[in-house]
Amino acid sequence: MIISTSIILFYVVSILVIGGGLGVVLARNIVYSAFSLLVAMIGTAGVFLFGFSEFLALVQLLIYGGAVVIVIVFALMLTKIEDFRNLNDNDQWPLAVMISVALLAVLLIALFGSPIESTLGSGVGLRHLGKTLFTDWAIPFEIASFVLLVALIGTIILVREDEEENP
Repeated sequence: MIISTSIILFYVVSILVIGGGLGVVLARNIVYSAFSLLVAMIGTAGVFLFGFSEFLALVQLLIYGGAVVIVIVFALMLTKIEDFRNLNDNDQWPLAVMISVALLAVLLIALFGSPIESTLGSGVGLRHLGKTLFTDWAIPFEIASFVLLVALIGTIILVREDEEENP
């Protein structure tokens, strides 16, 4: 059995995704959980690269790996420590473990029960994708950015009203 470089890289990326996901779930410190999420997002970008989706890998790194994790860390930094002192362990964890194990079993059965086809793939170039995105899809792209801006402004307004009511 010959192990190629791409197989080794795929295993490394898979370990990043699985390890990061486990770190998110198992970390007792929420900041460590946020950084584990960043590791999982970087690994997911690697999976996209294996699927010849350079644009999705770039978006994964910039938006999810960068912006979302930074927003989570800032939200944690701005949250009062008293809000975390009242947190208790969830009593439903045995049910969650059973459901997770059942889902893992279904995924493993599907993985090993389906045939694997080996084909050479090819991706779409970033230039072509960028040109199509900003010519044919410019209006939906702008609408999506406007919706995100409205959501951000709404969140700021809700937080400010909550702070004014509870000094």
